[in-house]
Amino acid sequence: MRHGKKFNHLSRKTAHRKSMLANMACSLIEHKRINTTLAKAKALRTFVEPLVTKSKTDTTHNRRIVFSKLRDKYAVAELFREVAPKVASRPGGYTRIIKLGHRLGDAAEMAMIELVDFNDIYSPKGKKKKKSTRRAGKKVTSDQPETSETNVESSPKEDSKTKEDNNKVENKTEAKPETSEAKADSNKTEAKDKSSEENKQSKDDEKK
Repeated sequence: MRHGKKFNHLSRKTAHRKSMLANMACSLIEHKRINTTLAKAKALRTFVEPLVTKSKTDTTHNRRIVFSKLRDKYAVAELFREVAPKVASRPGGYTRIIKLGHRLGDAAEMAMIELVDFNDIYSPKGKKKKKSTRRAGKKVTSDQPETSETNVESSPKEDSKTKEDNNKVENKTEAKPETSEAKADSNKTEAKDKSSEENKQSKDDEKK
């Protein structure tokens, strides 16, 4: 009988269970979060957190102890180089387990286990950054309404000036064809007068 034995064997023998937890720990160190069943996630947390504590003091002895558990030199190097400096100020509790519901097929409880310090989005305490908006403009002072009123008052004057200018331009454009026509008429009358005078002179010469 196994009364009071809290250790979860995960329905596997010792060699299979140790190699599975070592592979899961290497994947967690490499990818910083993995999805698995809730039972395996809880077993992995008790397996990997003592190794993260060992990585805080970078010595040859600690590296050998961690390597004997993980059996992967690349995972050991990643743990001591990248993970350890980031969790240096955290006194335990390096992982977080989030439940993901039940799996289709066997309805097993699924969960995501991740390293706490490598998730910048999730904050359980509810601290949210203030969003900066572009609407924050200049403060309205007492001088600004006066300037707006003056602009409003001056706008009708400007409109009247523009209308007068437009009328002048129209008058000029209308006057130009009239002057050209008047010049043409005056030239015609002058030519008629000259021709009539020449006729008179010719008639007087003939009489003489």
